[in-house]
Order: sequence, then structure tokens, then C-alpha cells
Amino acid sequence: VMAMGSAGKSDLPERIESLIAPALDAMGYEVVRVLLMGGGQARLQVMAERADGNAMTLDDCTRLSRSISALLDVEDPISGAYTLEVSSPGIDRPLVKERDFERFAGHEARIEMRQAVGGRRRFRGTIEGRHGDAVRIVAEDGPVDLPFAGIQKAKLVSEEARPPAAKGRGAKQRKR
Repeated sequence: VMAMGSAGKSDLPERIESLIAPALDAMGYEVVRVLLMGGGQARLQVMAERADGNAMTLDDCTRLSRSISALLDVEDPISGAYTLEVSSPGIDRPLVKERDFERFAGHEARIEMRQAVGGRRRFRGTIEGRHGDAVRIVAEDGPVDLPFAGIQKAKLVSEEARPPAAKGRGAKQRKR
């Protein structure tokens, strides 16, 4: 799997994002993440969301799929056959860009680091926001700053995935 921001990995997902992002922005969408998965026929996964904050619909995914296909047919950045998948983030949304940590301040997240920070690689806590070149979260054992450059994987923790005693604590309530 090749993902955005993976040090030392192919820059193809990043190139693809730079090709499609302006068109998606003009259509009222934002790219969340671009993944290129190999094995057999390649699979290009583009995760996007509406810029207005409304929920993505099947029609949104269809519009995006057609536009992305047309752009990639012209630019042809992927050699060989591939399958294009367009999806929306869902409730366990990945946190990919630095601004995601500002946007979702007050929400609970799981963060996995490339290298240990304070003897740990995995953290779960409430996002406080950006602090210099790091994101500050409040974990069970207190606040911790995690350098953006060292984040391997991060995602929101859905309200439903929390233990019953923790529901509603430490996170903004979302409208359902």
C-alpha cells in the first residue's frame, strides 16, 4: 500500500492527488486520502468529502469517479490496468493532513507513530489541536505532543466504538 506522506515510498499517490485535487476543489469536494494498492490488478482508492460539510451520497461518489477517471485517462499516471474506488471517510475518518487535527479538535482519535514517543507507539485521546510541528492529544495519562512527521496512521474514534462509560465524554457531540 502506498499512501500519502509515507517516507521513502513512491510519490505516485501524491502526484495523483496533485492532478485531481484542483478539479475536485472546483466541484466542491476535498481529497482526504489517495492510496494505491498493488497485488494483481492495481487498485486506486480516492477518499473525498464535501467541502460544505454535508454527507457524501452515492451520486457524489459517482460524479467524482467520472471526473477522476477522465483526468487520469488524459494524464495516465498509472502504468497498466487499475480499478478506481471513490469513497467517503465514514465515522472512523482517517486524519491525514495537519489541518485535520485542527478541524477535529475536541474529538477522540487513535494515533500510531513510526517511532516510540515516551516509550509508546500507539496513543488514544482527545485532540487538542496543533502545537508547533506536533498534534497535542490528551490521553488517559495526560497531554502528549506527537510530531506530525512521525505519525504513521491516525483516525477518529467513532462514538459507537467507545466503551459505554466513555460515551459523550471528551468529545463534541455530533448531530445524527
